[in-house]
Amino acid sequence: MNLDEFLYKLHYETDQITPPDWEVNWEDAPLPYKLYKSGLPVVELSTNHSDTLSTSNKPILADLSQFLLYSYGITQISESFLSMDTAETWMTYRRYAPSGGALYPSEVYLYLKLQELPTGIYHYDVAHHALICLREGNFDGYLDQALGSRCNVSKCFAVVFVSTFFWKNFFKYHNFSYRLQGLDAGFLIGQMLEVGKRKGFETGVYYQFLDGAVNHLLGIHADEESVYAVLPLSVDKEMKWFNDTEDAEITTEKLSAKLEPIHHHHYMKSKVIRPYHMLCKLNEACMLHSFSKNKMKHSKNNDPSLVILQQKNDLFYSFVKACRDRYSPGQDFVLKPLQTETVSNLLNDLRLMSHYRNDLDQEISCLTSRVSLQFTSYGVEGLSNGMYRVIDSTHEIKLISLGDYRTAQQDGLLSDFVNMAQIPLSFNFSGSRNHNRKLYGFRGHRIQHMEVGILAHKLLLAASIRDMNGHPILGFDVASYDKLHQLYHKDTTSLLQIPVGHNRPHPRLQGSLHM
Repeated sequence: MNLDEFLYKLHYETDQITPPDWEVNWEDAPLPYKLYKSGLPVVELSTNHSDTLSTSNKPILADLSQFLLYSYGITQISESFLSMDTAETWMTYRRYAPSGGALYPSEVYLYLKLQELPTGIYHYDVAHHALICLREGNFDGYLDQALGSRCNVSKCFAVVFVSTFFWKNFFKYHNFSYRLQGLDAGFLIGQMLEVGKRKGFETGVYYQFLDGAVNHLLGIHADEESVYAVLPLSVDKEMKWFNDTEDAEITTEKLSAKLEPIHHHHYMKSKVIRPYHMLCKLNEACMLHSFSKNKMKHSKNNDPSLVILQQKNDLFYSFVKACRDRYSPGQDFVLKPLQTETVSNLLNDLRLMSHYRNDLDQEISCLTSRVSLQFTSYGVEGLSNGMYRVIDSTHEIKLISLGDYRTAQQDGLLSDFVNMAQIPLSFNFSGSRNHNRKLYGFRGHRIQHMEVGILAHKLLLAASIRDMNGHPILGFDVASYDKLHQLYHKDTTSLLQIPVGHNRPHPRLQGSLHM
């Protein structure tokens, strides 16, 4: 199967990309976190965190510890019944960022320059809330070049690398894991952007970088794990982001030759790793091997009237509470009356959180410049039942058509794990049908899904702030949802669906780990 055919089936014919005899071996499942074997320097992080996310002008290790805990730390142990007819239970380790099946395929690495520890490359050991030093040294110049000479790394106190460890969810979802991995990375990036904003960190997202050189720096191998996005962190309010690249060409081969390779053993628990050839082929097709000025790809925001709104200070505490309360309901949605004002506030919160720096726009951008958002409503007082398009630039919604779409949305699900009849709002995320291939090649698919994940996570947080919850859904028939949302005549397609509403408590045992 060639890559074009694979991506088509991945989106429209998901049953064609997984063998019919595929069985999940839960007994040999990998851990939801990567563990490096003993012998490497360990930096323990503080677990005593308050609800205050403020920071000083000079970040210290305690600030970084809080950033990592609220971004990707294990915050809850949850034990759920597999069914109401059996006593079998399922244990999961929850984090503030959502993940398909709670499998968390993303890993976090950091380049750190803090006074309290040696400058170098670290892995975030989620299981122990600690840092593992993988390589000591100053790598400002190396990373400058790996990012295409578009970032002044010397003005950053940290650079965060979000990678995907392929086997961590391939063991369950087979090839369908490729879509989940991009979304999961986006969920994590979205959470990092929000935590960083409240910590006073200046942040930008780099989607374009020399993959091989970055992987080489971290000591990871592309046949197992690869970096999807790079997020430098700074407290310099005047820092210039995404400068034009230098005229001289930079190549992975030349840059990687400047550093000795590192090989650190790690543990993932699985004894048998089944091959994931298509994921490796796609990852290789995504990679950038050189940077030059004429090869840089940018897209421009088509909305010149975009107004950048500031984050409200009074949302600081509610943000922490929203992180703790966020949950993905299924059959436990409960239909309750909603006011138009609640929907307006929800969309306003989403708009406030949806602007971010990235190297695609080279400016602070609204995510909806590449991701479109629609929603259906039912039982919202003051708002007719129907389908609406969100016009972000004017904070308006435009009626597409009237009607009750709950049954049609339920029929389009591949399984009945969500009760759409109990949901007042259901959001549809759509984007380019060719996954931005013209600009970014095969890399466009994973960039698109990361951006959808970022915006989706902002919606989940906005819903939680309003005492509601949402459930990200990929398990739907794309063709029927495209027709339902009237996308069939456009060059766009449905990428994610999130029903939002109130829910009753889930029948599970859970224990919070935060203090």
